[in-house]
Amino acid sequence: MNLSVPRRTVAAAAIALAGLLASAAPAASAAPAPALAAPDIPLANVKAHLTQLQSIASANGGNRAHGRAGYKASLDYVKSKLDAAGFTTSIQQFTSSGATGYNLIADWPGGDANQILMAGSHLDSVGAGAGINDNGSGSAAVLETALAVSRAQFKPDKHLRFGWWGAEELGLVGSKYYVNNLPATERSKISGYLNFDMIGSPNPGYFVYDDDPTIEKTFKDYFAGLSIPTEIETEGDGRSDHAPFKNAGVPVGGLFSGADYTKTAAQAQKWGGTAGQAFDRCYHSSCDNTSNIHDTALDRNSDAIAHAIWTLSTGTTTPPGDVYETTADVPIPDNGAAVTSTVTVSGRTGNAPATLKAGVDIKHTWRGDLVVDLVAPDGTVYNLKPFSSSDSADNVQATYTVNASSEVANGAWKLRVQDKAAQDTGYIDSFKLTF
Repeated sequence: MNLSVPRRTVAAAAIALAGLLASAAPAASAAPAPALAAPDIPLANVKAHLTQLQSIASANGGNRAHGRAGYKASLDYVKSKLDAAGFTTSIQQFTSSGATGYNLIADWPGGDANQILMAGSHLDSVGAGAGINDNGSGSAAVLETALAVSRAQFKPDKHLRFGWWGAEELGLVGSKYYVNNLPATERSKISGYLNFDMIGSPNPGYFVYDDDPTIEKTFKDYFAGLSIPTEIETEGDGRSDHAPFKNAGVPVGGLFSGADYTKTAAQAQKWGGTAGQAFDRCYHSSCDNTSNIHDTALDRNSDAIAHAIWTLSTGTTTPPGDVYETTADVPIPDNGAAVTSTVTVSGRTGNAPATLKAGVDIKHTWRGDLVVDLVAPDGTVYNLKPFSSSDSADNVQATYTVNASSEVANGAWKLRVQDKAAQDTGYIDSFKLTF
């Protein structure tokens, strides 16, 4: 996990992604119970992957960091397992800090190509160690869940895609590159992205992301069934590979067992372990090796991943509702005042939905300069995209989900955009609301 999120400029050259499939739903929606229960994920299998990652690190200077031989060997190991299991795999290449980086994407054949459920984890370590908890644990559990999909010959309603990201420790570089280089039509087809970054911490907590209500409830319900209390994840909020997906309007969720924050007495009381000690004393250190794993936490979290994949990939999403749209171009002044594009909603009763979709198409030469807000008829502001000086990609083309259930539906809804840095220009191409 990257908690410092350094800002870096990424120069990238894309390799075509094999197996990109069409379509999907703009938001995760409640799914009925799956026809088949998720399988138990064998702890021994997950730990066998960790042993392999440790061996790879030991044979390559003690780490699996971006730009080092250990990272590419790790990627090759994961890819070989997926290829043998019948996945369609592709490698995406990018450049960061003068070195070539790689993302690995694996698609399971079948499922509704218009609805893609995705799960992922970062595969790189820091240079100081093998990165077995951070993030061999998440990578191994996602791999074994994918292999369980193959063993079961699972036929979900949604299409399943898995990703292993490079250069996360340098600022989410690989996952940002993947999201930024997906066409807007492809991004809108991802119904949910599940992220797993550190799930076997030796003094573990049980933390659940609270970004999307449906995904959050899926994980909470699973742990409640085991009588394990959970807490909302805050230590690494927005600082792992779910962030680029969330910023692009994709519903996200995930699990976390803690990094260098200190476990409180109350947390030790409900979870066990040692109060006053970090969840992972070996975080970003040379001692993050195969002895730095809590087997029970790894086992529980691995099973929770499978439960979420089986549950969230079953059933269809809610069909699109009524659409209100404007295609009038609105120029955005360079480093200037905010401008607005207005959609007027009329003829509806009651309030807006809790899953109001704001579809945004902004043409701009450095989208990180832009702050994008949805302004309700009563003036309430919902931030859709914050300013980010490191986001150098072009254009903002995304669908954002907003809980607008406290707002009266009828009235003038505005997309407000402000360019907060110099030298790049653009315009609002179109703006729509889907009720």
